[in-house]
Amino acid sequence: MNEPAGTPAISVRSLSFAYGARKALDDVTFDVRAGGMTVLLGLNGAGKSTLFSLVTRLFSARIGEIVLFGTSLADNPGAALRQLGVVFQVRTLDLDLTLEQNLVYHGALHGIGAFEARRRGAEVLARVGLGGRLREKARTLSGGQMRRLEIARALLHRPRLLLLDEATAGLDPGARADVLAQVRVLSATDGLSVFWATHLIDEVAMEDDVVILHRGKLAAASSAAKICADTGCATLAQAFALLTGGPVADAA
Repeated sequence: MNEPAGTPAISVRSLSFAYGARKALDDVTFDVRAGGMTVLLGLNGAGKSTLFSLVTRLFSARIGEIVLFGTSLADNPGAALRQLGVVFQVRTLDLDLTLEQNLVYHGALHGIGAFEARRRGAEVLARVGLGGRLREKARTLSGGQMRRLEIARALLHRPRLLLLDEATAGLDPGARADVLAQVRVLSATDGLSVFWATHLIDEVAMEDDVVILHRGKLAAASSAAKICADTGCATLAQAFALLTGGPVADAA
């Protein structure tokens, strides 16, 4: 890619979206830094899933602009979306297929031939700790392992940006920590840009960049440490409660 140094992975400008009379996003503007971990934080109903639906083009943005690595999603959606790997909140695996078959099928959707998809599949499964289970059916995996398989699938076409929408939903604390650790390693070792949506404060590290949404509006966009400093709060949980006027989001 030939975009200038410092080009954001995602640039959102004046983005608004409504479901009929209900406004889900209201004039939202922020950047996601390339090559790092950015957490999209907000309570349920804050607008996180709507934002992800717009970035992934499930919905079309009519008001505002979304740019991925310098490429406008509206002007050149194919080129923009090729740079994305996505893990949605609802699992979309075929449980009766093997891990390898799930990846080969996904590869075909991206124009990747079966031989190359199997080669890449073995590689990405090893990276997420599932390298020895290519021939097993997906239904034999635990919930956390299924999430890791979905992450491997999202990486198959070698995207530059990985989007994860509430990827730890329904997992026990150990599995949640495992999935998050896997994603952090991928970001740190591969320079992968990560945009991680969650309502759980404990999934945010102080070195992360954070975008806070509340009732469709942008409440803050900075590093977790700077948000704490700017609000005069000792913890991000306290800052979040101050910015949103609501309860502290936790692991409950």
